[in-house]
Amino acid sequence: MLRRGLNRLLGVDERRVDNRTIYIGHQSSLVNEDFIPPKFCDNRIVSSKYTVWNFLPKNLFEQFRRIANFYFLIIFLVQVIVDTPTSPVTSGLPLFFVITVTAIKQGYEDWLRHKADREVNKYQVTVLENGQETPKESENIKVGDIVQVKENETFPCDLILLQSTRDDDTCFVTTASLDGESNHKTHYTVPDIERDLKSLNATIECEQPQPDLYKFNGRMHIYKTNQDPAVRSLGPENLLLKGATLKNTQKICGVAVYTGMETKMALNYQGKSQKRSAVEKSINAFLLVYLCILLSKALVCTTLKYVWQSKPGQDEPWYNKKTQKEKDTNLYLKMFTDFLSFMVLFNFIIPVSMYVTVEMQKFLGSFFITWDKDFFDPEIQEGALVNTSDLNEELGQVEYVFTDKTGTLTQNNMEFIECCIDGFQYKHRGASSELDGFCVTDGPVNKLQQKAGREKEELFLRALCLCHTVQVKESTEQDQREDNLDQVDGLRIDENVLQPPQKERGFIASSPDEIALVKGAMRYGFTFLGLESKTMKILNRNKDVEMYDLLHVLNFDPVRRRMSVIVRSGSGEMLLFCKGADSSIFPRVRQEEVERIRLHVERNATEGYRTLCVAYKRLSEEEYAQADAGLREARLALQDREEKLLAVYNQVETGMSLIGATAVEDRLQEEAAETMEALQRAGMKVWVLTGDKMETAKSTCYACGLFQRKTELLELTVRTLEDGERKREERLHELLGEYHKRAVQDAPPVKAGGTRVCFASNQDYGFIIDGASLSMVLNSSSESNMRSYKDLFLQICQNCTAVLCCRMAPLQKAQIVKMVKSSKGSPITLSIGDGANDVSMILEAHVGIGIKGKEGRQAVRNSDYAIPKLKHLKKLLLAHGHLYYHRIAHLVQYFFYKNLCFILPQFLYQFFCGYSQQPLYDAAYLTMYNICFTSMPILAYSLLEQRISIEDLIEDAALYR
Repeated sequence: MLRRGLNRLLGVDERRVDNRTIYIGHQSSLVNEDFIPPKFCDNRIVSSKYTVWNFLPKNLFEQFRRIANFYFLIIFLVQVIVDTPTSPVTSGLPLFFVITVTAIKQGYEDWLRHKADREVNKYQVTVLENGQETPKESENIKVGDIVQVKENETFPCDLILLQSTRDDDTCFVTTASLDGESNHKTHYTVPDIERDLKSLNATIECEQPQPDLYKFNGRMHIYKTNQDPAVRSLGPENLLLKGATLKNTQKICGVAVYTGMETKMALNYQGKSQKRSAVEKSINAFLLVYLCILLSKALVCTTLKYVWQSKPGQDEPWYNKKTQKEKDTNLYLKMFTDFLSFMVLFNFIIPVSMYVTVEMQKFLGSFFITWDKDFFDPEIQEGALVNTSDLNEELGQVEYVFTDKTGTLTQNNMEFIECCIDGFQYKHRGASSELDGFCVTDGPVNKLQQKAGREKEELFLRALCLCHTVQVKESTEQDQREDNLDQVDGLRIDENVLQPPQKERGFIASSPDEIALVKGAMRYGFTFLGLESKTMKILNRNKDVEMYDLLHVLNFDPVRRRMSVIVRSGSGEMLLFCKGADSSIFPRVRQEEVERIRLHVERNATEGYRTLCVAYKRLSEEEYAQADAGLREARLALQDREEKLLAVYNQVETGMSLIGATAVEDRLQEEAAETMEALQRAGMKVWVLTGDKMETAKSTCYACGLFQRKTELLELTVRTLEDGERKREERLHELLGEYHKRAVQDAPPVKAGGTRVCFASNQDYGFIIDGASLSMVLNSSSESNMRSYKDLFLQICQNCTAVLCCRMAPLQKAQIVKMVKSSKGSPITLSIGDGANDVSMILEAHVGIGIKGKEGRQAVRNSDYAIPKLKHLKKLLLAHGHLYYHRIAHLVQYFFYKNLCFILPQFLYQFFCGYSQQPLYDAAYLTMYNICFTSMPILAYSLLEQRISIEDLIEDAALYR
């Protein structure tokens, strides 16, 4: 009590700062008298920038940070204070016009943000209070409230799933608005809690809010009378995120753990850093040059005035006698005021209205992109989208294109092609007359049409039916027609032809690969019937239903690059099934089994297929008990849960037996090869940044024409670094030196063509690097080595026709873009991708393009421009980009030219009026010259001019240079 009192006095929170305790339903019976209720933020979302009270000062402050606006404000103040030859209206009115137009535009945009916030915050939700359903506004939800959500509604805050109307205590969720994945994800209720939530007495202890969408650690303490509290682990599978949508589930109940600006969605919302085009940066440089011209003119005229007045009779002519006040004025002060007067007289050399005209040109110009019918895609019934109109001209200056592979160069439409069981190939050839057999070219060990044993076949197919996160859903008529086509296309094993199942089923999963594998197993006679109450059912080739108890799922993650399940068969046998990348599975199985499968995997990868290896392991009772205890303990940990789980996963997934491998095809996008060829002919360098394995990505690059058959490939991967007995660091140093000599030093001299380099060499080089090697290049042990490795790597890449970076993490994609962007010459970069893993490179590049693909809309929302298909990139850059670059260049140069011409006669006139600051033009002309007289013709020109026809620009890509 004394310690608690001291803590209260000193304002110290006894609870650990990295955890929070939540009382479900605000149960008063759990709260003792000494408990200080924690304060959590409310559930309001605020994305607006201004309020009614701070709009004027905040907006004016932001506007006057612009050089031109601040300069004209100073000029206006000088005109008000000092007796200048022109009226303050001449500079005040244009400035007022520019500031007002911009303020109205920004105020309107912020009003739209307020409106969107109001819709979210006033959204009606149902909260359970004392067992009664009470309607509330979303902003009134508090941490600890039990919230009810119905099908197709979005979650109003981050919830822990307590109850679901589904029999198996799961619910399905789509998170397209969060991570870009449009596939259904399965979430699970906290096990073994009361059906009547009114009588639930429980607390949740969980980590403080953090932005990672895929991480959540917590535990629930359930209190029952006369019993010790039960503890349940909580993980990401129990957490429903704000912004996600409930699917295929009638209703769920969950307790609010994070609300408002502490939800993961709000923590991940970052206002995109304002990208500025190269033209806009050059405008500031022009302004400084013209400011120097202005100062020079004012200085010359002030000097000549006093030189001329120094002659007798010139200073005070008989028709213009000085007043006593003028005679008493300090000479230096008078010289300074004269200098300011000349500044005011010549200040129209700097065009204040140019910013408004440029913004109007960009804003109106963006409509021509959205209106372009060639960008309309009939499949999704959408066209191009412009999120940032400030970068239209950047599209015409791109030098480097960074593209994702899956979903960008390829369709992300997975189709099961073939599998390999125990070294024997089972290939679907699309014709029932052909036998399933082994390919002769794979080696003399096996004979054509030879097959694995029936036991191995069935074990492999059971692995495909059990090792996944696929769920079965009721099909629509269209789904049924598609499934019928798949099922009629059956494949034969041991002369058994698969008949279509009596009940049509559709599948939903977090990855399209998994659905392709389950459908592949179905073609070979094993059908997954679904998961009910932790029991997985499969229909085997004998039309018998097999039941397996799902004991544990060892989730897939990008570090392990594999996933596993532990199941108990009907006979009580414990089995672990594992599937994953070959580099992840091969070290964990017996090596004599690897050679039988390796040939297939490498050949399939060379043909451009996505490959996965499948392994299994029989667990004894002791092994399972040890694994079960380790997993339960790790899942209850609040600190370092991922590391502890990884240690248990690695311990369990050893000593496995390799059964076989699968090949799934992801076909090329429509006109992908033609688009890549056009970009290269336009002088752009194309880099492919992908998380896929090297062989598959390399095959895609050949198919797209980025690598030709004559291209010499320079490979810097873990495989090449491990050749020889030397350390990796030494081998890296040697290879970088060797490749630099071949691609840079020994290359014939090149000639510059504009800003790009045209290769005179007949030898094309392609460079391949993987994520592990890139980490060594960018994070070398010594700083001097790191700098030299980075420089060598960059020079090699810049001298290659195409670069392939495989096994890339999202952060590494952004590092590559940043490295090229900040290299010598500051080349303009463009990134294009379709998924959440491409967002980092899209935000990093000068121009980010999102593709409206199958991975949700995360990339689209974070991009500057969005297009339905990769093929639309060709016209966007070669036609729209080229034209807008020339139009804006003419617009800016014309503005400065016309103002120079406008003020030069005013300067020359001073030589004939005794440097008396006499204006040559009427005040109305000074005021209206930029705003009205000369702005509309150039604006029309900068929107409609086509120096070369769009057809010619697309046909001859070389015109882009």
